Amino acid sequence: MNLDMNSAFGEKEIMTDLLSSQKFITDGYNTFANECATPAVKTDFMNILTEEHRIQQEIFNEMQSRGWYPTEAADMNKINAAKQKYQGSAQ
Repeated sequence: MNLDMNSAFGEKEIMTDLLSSQKFITDGYNTFANECATPAVKTDFMNILTEEHRIQQEIFNEMQSRGWYPTEAADMNKINAAKQKYQGSAQ
């Protein structure tokens, strides 16, 4: 099987892989930050986590601008129902 890497993956597939990787990376750093025993190390992991989320957001925004990650606007009735549900449980 002759697999030409340049033709096997287009920009959309590469961006999809990048986004998936960033989700995996942020999940890992979040777990590490939760497990830190010292404030200094936790702060370092939180800074790294913030940076990784920034990168993820850039990839997401780029994909969305190209129409590769479409999202639907949320139904306002469902938003209001969720607000009422959780406002009642927060008191």
